[in-house]
Amino acid sequence: MTIELPHVATRAVVLALLGMGLAACERDARPHAGAAVQVRDSAGVRIVEYAGTPVVSAPFRFPAQPRYRHGANPGDYTFQGIDPGAILPDGRVAISDVFNRELVVLSPDGASHEVLAGPGEGPGQVGYVGAVYALGQDTVLAADRNLGRVTVFAGGSVERTVDIRSAYGLGVLGIGSSGRLLMATSSFLSGFEEPWLRGHMARFDMDTGALDTVASYDFASRPPPGMRWDPIGAFGRVALAAGQFVYTRSDIPEITWRRPDGTVTQIVRWQAEAAPLTEELLEGIEAGLRAGIRMANPGAAAAAIDRMTDENMAVYRARVGGPMPLFAGPFGDATGRVWLPSWRPGAAREGASHYTVISADGEWLGTVEAPPGLRILDAAHGLVLGVQRDEMDVESVVVYELVLP
Repeated sequence: MTIELPHVATRAVVLALLGMGLAACERDARPHAGAAVQVRDSAGVRIVEYAGTPVVSAPFRFPAQPRYRHGANPGDYTFQGIDPGAILPDGRVAISDVFNRELVVLSPDGASHEVLAGPGEGPGQVGYVGAVYALGQDTVLAADRNLGRVTVFAGGSVERTVDIRSAYGLGVLGIGSSGRLLMATSSFLSGFEEPWLRGHMARFDMDTGALDTVASYDFASRPPPGMRWDPIGAFGRVALAAGQFVYTRSDIPEITWRRPDGTVTQIVRWQAEAAPLTEELLEGIEAGLRAGIRMANPGAAAAAIDRMTDENMAVYRARVGGPMPLFAGPFGDATGRVWLPSWRPGAAREGASHYTVISADGEWLGTVEAPPGLRILDAAHGLVLGVQRDEMDVESVVVYELVLP
């Protein structure tokens, strides 16, 4: 079974850096939000260590209502499968509808829309756009998983198309300062024997097609014996923040930053204990699992959907009492901040209830509560782009403006 995932930092490297740090001089030691923090340099790597988990609210919050909603009003674009999206500097947003196979751009106030790319295999057409990035004032990069290429749109027209089929198995995270695509492992085959399956960070030269692997990391943990997958298993994820790789492993309270060439620049650590999965946490997730299975298998009969839902719930119940991930997969924003979403079972497409935000230099900015049902797609220019369900369970694109408390 091949498992596709939405979006060298090994434990051994981290331990080696700790060893080097014994001879490093202490740069700073101060209390921070109830948890003492030490900042030191170890062989050129900035290490920030918190004695516990800081408890503080982030210096911004979500308002009660978004700037706009688009998708449920007369004249709006009719979304079928909202997935990746990006905020442009002028406030417009680019959204991929993976079911309609279209790339849509919404105006800054969300009142109008235009289709930037439609379905097909020709120039300027798309198959399955699994990643969207804003490269400039009027420039959008779309990574197409089905067609194995990236397309750069500028001013509403195709600027260039690059074949990335040689990077199969790697997902596009964005573009680094050198203009190369930065990528990380995005899928794997189940049934591996190692405790952890390794993933890879890589750079792709869009001019020459050269693919350069720059680091490896713990990517997927092996399920317990007799299980094909583990619903609460630990996982490693890579994001991009201000042009650098950001890596987390969901069972370790730690974030590692790497330059595009793979060099470690910063490590942030804190203290945290994983909470156990309980029966109470499983209450109410069956409907969401059923909807997700139906979405992934649109042609399946109702009996087949029921069977797959029952099988998934049985896997969850078999893991009651086991340690849950400390957080979900991170994402980086335009200022270089790293957002760590809270994790709960069966909520991959429901959004996180809150996010821990850490600055580019490792400062613990605090926790921000998210609006109910908001699944964040991008954060840039003081705005947050996401998907949110209404009381009728209809998904719309929303844009929030972050405000000061």
